[in-house]
Amino acid sequence: MTQTEAPVLLTPEALTRHWQGHRRLTRRTIEAFPDDQLFSFSVSGMRPFGTLAWEMVTTTTYLLNALKSDSWGWEGLSREPRPQERAALLSAWDDLSARIDAELPGVSLAFMSTEKDIPFGRQTPTSATFYTIDNEIHHRGQGYVYLRALGLEPPAFYER
Repeated sequence: MTQTEAPVLLTPEALTRHWQGHRRLTRRTIEAFPDDQLFSFSVSGMRPFGTLAWEMVTTTTYLLNALKSDSWGWEGLSREPRPQERAALLSAWDDLSARIDAELPGVSLAFMSTEKDIPFGRQTPTSATFYTIDNEIHHRGQGYVYLRALGLEPPAFYER
């Protein structure tokens, strides 16, 4: 069986829907933080959730740019300082969600399954996409711990 004949377990469209469910939940997590705690509150020396959310924006931007350009070097990772404001974070978040909807479904299955040298090791763009989603889930879990430590109920994880 050739690569073009291989069964497809997850299309770019299905991957987009899956990821956007996580992004909606993470957005609600950002919104659940009190304004004065989003960029300041932490537990056990971990970074504040606002900082983690900006990291998610950075890794998602990197991934989308790499999927579009096929350029996977470290130079694609932005190190610019980010505003410590919820509105700026949510605006960037929403812009990236729109980019995911516009760009990810159009990426070819052949490209998504071709190994690349990525800063995180040799892997396929599909694997890099799952890494980005997994990183978001991991950091959202930290946000849930922070919200509970603040005495707040986090969004229901199953409502994506």
